[in-house]
Parts: sequence; structure tokens; C-alpha cells
Amino acid sequence: MLNWIVRIFFLLAGGTLGFLFVPEFIAVIALEVPAWLASPYTGAVLGALLLYGLSLFIVDLIVNFFRVVEETIVKAPLADVLSGSMGLTVGLVAGYFLGTPLSGLDLPVISNILPMFITILLGYLGFQIGFKKRDELFQLVVSMRVPRDKERDKKKEETDSNLGGKQMKILDTSVIIDGRIADICQTGFLEGTLVIPEFVLDELQHIADSSDALKRNRGRRGLDILNKIQKELPVNVEIYEGDFEDIQEVDSKLVKLAKITSGIVVTNDFNLNKVCELQGLKVLNINDLANAVKPVVLPGEVLNVNVIKDGKENHQGIAYLDDGTMIVVEGGRDYMNKQIDVTVTSVLQTSAGRMIFAKPKSLEKAL
Repeated sequence: MLNWIVRIFFLLAGGTLGFLFVPEFIAVIALEVPAWLASPYTGAVLGALLLYGLSLFIVDLIVNFFRVVEETIVKAPLADVLSGSMGLTVGLVAGYFLGTPLSGLDLPVISNILPMFITILLGYLGFQIGFKKRDELFQLVVSMRVPRDKERDKKKEETDSNLGGKQMKILDTSVIIDGRIADICQTGFLEGTLVIPEFVLDELQHIADSSDALKRNRGRRGLDILNKIQKELPVNVEIYEGDFEDIQEVDSKLVKLAKITSGIVVTNDFNLNKVCELQGLKVLNINDLANAVKPVVLPGEVLNVNVIKDGKENHQGIAYLDDGTMIVVEGGRDYMNKQIDVTVTSVLQTSAGRMIFAKPKSLEKAL
């Protein structure tokens, strides 16, 4: 279909050019020809046939060019297309208004070529600026809303916060690979829309294709968790197709996306948690949730544990609770691979986990 459109365009363009310029060309060269041959209609036929014949040789090149452009536009995110089109429109309008005074000059080259060059140049610059500054443009559009809309949105956010906070939850790579997010969604404790950025999917795919067996299994586990969340669990999942080409690290892209969308980052990465807090962003740390629902252990409480390995310091032993909490037993090296009672001395609680310090109860009795 596109081939015929191009050929018809060449046919009409050739007919128009022949109608306008063939009689003048014959008159200029003072060629003696019959009157019917110098007729504008004969020129239109000759011009149409000439350009139509030319189109047979170059139509494939033109069609392939348009198809490449079409595929590029279709694959590009909608935000990139809209911002680039907006910039192109502004650039062409500016070029038209700047070139109009120049077209009225008596200088042939300046009045004809320079306005066209200025229009093309400003159109190109407008497209590049709109494409590369798309995030700032969308933020500007959002900031230009009338105060009434802002107040309404603020009230809506406060209402959502009171109802449990149905803001967008942006998942990072670590929390997807961890897998506990699926169980949390299944219980219904996590409300709102789960957003999975495309650059996170790319990182998961890269991990799943790794030559290292451990990384490959972790990546495939993450992809399986996403399929489970999307297909089996009653939660709304959206894929964010945008990207930030000027930012290389995935964590930095997540922070940028959270700023733009006012979303909440869901992670179990301790460092990303700190960065989000420094940036003033809301963050949900799965480790914080896990620590919050663990049984409370108080100093002075007696636990029965199995010392399984040495600690970093002298005479220390390491044991674990059923939920994976590490217990550092002072003087526990003498009780290696034994089930003993220990008395809790202190508890250290952080976003990276919880650590319990204890000492054998037998030593306490000896004292």
C-alpha cells in the first residue's frame, strides 16, 4: 500500500511540475516544436511519466526508510514520542516566525534558502531538547496545574494515606529476587498499584542470562516471582516503559522515578533505603517489616539454641533462631555443636536485620 502511495505522489508531483515548467523551458531554449507539444497539459503528462518512471527505481528505498522510522517510533515509549513531538512543533513554529522577515528581502539566496534552513535547524533542536528534557517538561506541566487541582490532589493523597496509602509501589530488583513480596501481596497487606520499571526487568533478564549458576538461578527466581504476582495474585501490576538514559545505575533510576511519580520504593537493599531517606522519599523495606513481626526478645530472657560456628571475636559462638536471627554467644566457642540455654544480654535492631547478644546460662550460675 505504501509503495502505491509513494508512486502516486511522484505521479502528481511530476504532473504539477511539468504543467508549470515544461512550456517555460521550451520557450527559454527557443525550441521549435508543434503547438500541442508546448501545451501545459502535454508538459503535465511528460512530467508525470518522467517522475513515475524515476519512482520505480527509488520507491523501495523510500518505503524502507519510512518503515524504519515507523518501527523506531512504535518501539519508543509514549513519553518520549510526546515530548519529542512537542519540541519539534515548538521549533518549527519558532523557525517559521524567524524566517518570515527574511523571506521578504530582495536577496534571492537569503530570502529563499535561509528561512528554510532556520526552520529545519530549529525543528531539529526543538525535537532534541524535547526528547532529552522529557522528565523536566512533564514536571513543568504538573507544576502548572491550577491551585484548585493541587488542593484537590492534596486532599486525595491525605485520604489515601488515611485509608492505608494506595500510592504506587515501585519494586526494585533485590525485593523481586527475595520473593517475600509475593507472600506479602497475597496476604493483602500491600495496597495500591505495583510498578515494575522496564530497566528493572532488563537487569533481571541480564542476571538470569549470567554464566554464573548462582546469579542465573536468582534471576530466574525473580522472573518467576513477577509472573506469580502478575497472574495469580489479586494486585494491580503495571510496567513502566520509560527510561533515564543519562543515568546508568538502576538504583539511581528508581530514585528518579519515585521523585517523578511521587511513588514509594519497595526494597530490602539497606543502601537504597538510606538514599531514599536522604532524598526525602517514602520507602518500604521488607526487612523492616520482617523484623517488626518477629517475636520480641528482651534482655534477661532465656533461649535454647544450638551453637554452630565460631564468632569473629575470641571465644564467641554463633547460633540462629528459627526465623534466621543471628545470636552472638559470648564464650560460646566451648559449646560448639551443642544445644545450650543462653541468657539474652542485648538486642541490636537495624534495617539490615536484628542481632541478639547472649551468654551461656551455665556461666551465669557459676558467677
